[in-house]
Amino acid sequence: MAEDRVTVEVDGRRLSLSNLDKVLYPEAAFTKGQVIDYYARIAPVILPHLRDRALTFRRWPNGVQSNPFYEKDAGRHAPSWVKTAKIAGGGRGQSADVNAYPLVNDVPTLIWAANLAALELHVPQWTVGPRGARRNPDLLVFDLDPGEPATIVECCRVAERLRDLLAADGLRLYPKTSGSKGLQLYAAVRTQSPEDSSAYAKAAAKKLAAETPDKITAAMTKSVRPGKVFIDWSQNNPHKTTVAPYSLRGRAEPTVSTPVTWDEVESCRRPVQLKFLSDDVLDRVEELGDLLEDLHDDPVKLPRAR
Repeated sequence: MAEDRVTVEVDGRRLSLSNLDKVLYPEAAFTKGQVIDYYARIAPVILPHLRDRALTFRRWPNGVQSNPFYEKDAGRHAPSWVKTAKIAGGGRGQSADVNAYPLVNDVPTLIWAANLAALELHVPQWTVGPRGARRNPDLLVFDLDPGEPATIVECCRVAERLRDLLAADGLRLYPKTSGSKGLQLYAAVRTQSPEDSSAYAKAAAKKLAAETPDKITAAMTKSVRPGKVFIDWSQNNPHKTTVAPYSLRGRAEPTVSTPVTWDEVESCRRPVQLKFLSDDVLDRVEELGDLLEDLHDDPVKLPRAR
């Protein structure tokens, strides 16, 4: 049976959208059309956090109850007007193949991605230059992952400690939910090499883990994580990505990786307090604007790891 298709024009670009009534989140009866509508409406605040970053899509063309897949090379099926950056892999255990990573810099490209059922948009902590060269990282990120029975509540307590620790180096951390179980923290930085931010984050994570080893771990080994918050410093590796602010997640419901205030972090006592669905986020943005709007203002030269 032929796909149901509709042709639309977005900012002067013609797009063929398909299967808009297909349910991608069965438990929430949330359709592909609603996914596209969410990304169209959140575009003003998500695009600044995607611009000039080599995106990796995580796609669920058959819905969140099916198996997803990651896609880095968009060149094979992208319209000619979609900008890409040809970048080689080369991380440990990764292919050295060159991929044409999509650069989601405008609304038509964002809608094109949503039409691919790219529910999750993952970005590195660096941008690409005019000729596609990878710049040094401009963001420092900590991904706080709770090992059951720990929850995002415990992540909030760790986030407060990280905020205070990094403040001594002049760094200002911005929190957002992962949209899954944890919390993520960002700071704008200036780095001199691709490895600077990873080394700094690892040292900070190990310091807090050493202070309270019963509550925090900086070890990658999964067997040591139950009941603790894993401070994942490795997201700063230039070959890794983190889910973008305002991205949907491929969970049972259309949850979103949502910027939050430090007041919300400090007052969190139940996981539901920091759970946000797509409609919640659209309402928050209308009321609060982008809580990460000034994230990139006044980046701090990253000190040496200590």
